[in-house]
Amino acid sequence: MDKNKIKLVAMDLDGTLTQHKEHLTPKNKEALDALAKRYKLLMVGAGQARRIFNQMDKYPLDIIGNYGLQYAKYNSTTCDLDIIRDLTFPVNQEEIEKRVSYFREKYGFNEYRGDSVEYHPSGCITFPILGTKAIQEDKLAFDPTRKKRRAIYDEVCSAFNEYNVFVGGSSSFDMSPKPYNKYYALDLYCTENNISCDEVVYIGDDYGQGGNDECVYLSHFNYLTIDDYRDFPKIIKELLDEEL
Repeated sequence: MDKNKIKLVAMDLDGTLTQHKEHLTPKNKEALDALAKRYKLLMVGAGQARRIFNQMDKYPLDIIGNYGLQYAKYNSTTCDLDIIRDLTFPVNQEEIEKRVSYFREKYGFNEYRGDSVEYHPSGCITFPILGTKAIQEDKLAFDPTRKKRRAIYDEVCSAFNEYNVFVGGSSSFDMSPKPYNKYYALDLYCTENNISCDEVVYIGDDYGQGGNDECVYLSHFNYLTIDDYRDFPKIIKELLDEEL
């Protein structure tokens, strides 16, 4: 990566900039401020753009949400987001339920709390192995290393072949309608804004098998890996001329 060529710093949120669903720490906000003085910043998220915006305490940057199904530009006049794109896809719930039931029967995932499948307004879906109302402690204990889900990941991808499938959190599979994923969304953003791939660096923590950052990690974009959001100021030092 040639730092002098970089114009855009794109990044993930949970695990990269924040603890899961938590707000920015003062140190990471300071790090973002330092980056913003030199580069354009872009958030590339799995969740809805406005939820990401609120989690970041309305930090001024553009946001890609729902793996590219949503795109919102920050409006410096209103200090709010302008939603530019907000796509939705239909879901055949009966067919999805059949496929999820197959995996529950085959792998003994029959005990769950709440609904067997979570349907998002965008057309993305979540297969929550422990159910939509699972106890948080149970979710965290189910598959923290992702070994269980990675063992069947290829099979799930094959069964849901009209979706991009991700190993989400500690107990779910998340799915977005093809071709939408973070790579597709970032590449589209760059095309629409006349930015070349060597002018971009992406920062993300979920780059292992099935991670929702993996598609960017394996692509032609420059990539900085991070494994602990508290290390964000250290990770970005090579992009800055001064120490934080």
